[in-house]
Amino acid sequence: MHITLDKIARRAGVSRSTASRVLNNHPHVNPAVRERVWQAIRETDYQPNHPARSLASRRSQVIGIIIPQSIHTLFADPYFPLLIEGIACVCNARESSIMLEPATNTTGNPYRHIDRRGFLDGAIVASAIEDEFLAQWLQQETLPVVSVGRISSHPVIPYVDVDNRHGAHMMVDHLLRRGYRRIATITGPMNIAAGRDRYAGYCEGLAAAGLPVQPELVVEGNFSEQSGFAAMQMLLQLDPLPNAVFAASDMMALGAFKALRAADLVVPRDIALTGFDDIPLAAAMIPALTTVRQPINELGQTAARLLLDHLIIASSEPAPQRVILPTELIIRESCIRDSERG
Repeated sequence: MHITLDKIARRAGVSRSTASRVLNNHPHVNPAVRERVWQAIRETDYQPNHPARSLASRRSQVIGIIIPQSIHTLFADPYFPLLIEGIACVCNARESSIMLEPATNTTGNPYRHIDRRGFLDGAIVASAIEDEFLAQWLQQETLPVVSVGRISSHPVIPYVDVDNRHGAHMMVDHLLRRGYRRIATITGPMNIAAGRDRYAGYCEGLAAAGLPVQPELVVEGNFSEQSGFAAMQMLLQLDPLPNAVFAASDMMALGAFKALRAADLVVPRDIALTGFDDIPLAAAMIPALTTVRQPINELGQTAARLLLDHLIIASSEPAPQRVILPTELIIRESCIRDSERG
């Protein structure tokens, strides 16, 4: 038997227009009424006519996820699958699909191919590299856009981020309280706000203890394992060596760990090592990695909600929205001194 929206409305005891608002995730529906409609949908296994709904609403129900990174980085770094999972969770619950749009054109503007067919309702930009190509795209783009991570050059773009500065500051303070004083850092890229903010937190942590930033102890990476390996090799040329390293991502910490092992140095006996992210790999390392946890899945979910809520409200000039999620210090064995072991 064909189930129509009219039958769903009658079964839930509401008008057809109310049932339609529930299906389209309109915010101004009584929660009890919303639940009655969804209960009727579940009981009847109602399948909406998506093409008809798209024509009526002039929406495709498709959200683009733009990741300005190489395909290799996208699949090698566990951060991105966790982020995409969070976005997909919310989009699926609200009957929207996602389309992955890697912006990886290395010969020109990597954004020029995005949504050439005018198919997307909106876009979520993840790990935005702040360059002239991003600036040009954002200035010309008419799509609603939400960023995962602050885009400092475009403060009107709604974004969700974590407190990167505080997280890095916490880590440096933790190392200082453990007695480490010669603390190096492998930063993220300085053309991404998270890279700059985590470096700023590192500097603030040292300054709070009355310690200067020593330029030779600062090496820039790009959040990848390979850059962590190369940066650690540079730090190993110093005399004296650092006694602790704060890598601004867990993947860079993994690369640094491999470089230390190749040099026959032991973590944490010879050099303490810490990271940022708390991807599943961090707890599986031996020794397990002390790191700053950011809620990656929640970042994706929050970004999707911000974008979908904006599409429902359909405001042409939305007020800037900024959501900052907390970070958490996760203490494990990679920076525990022998004297602290039980």
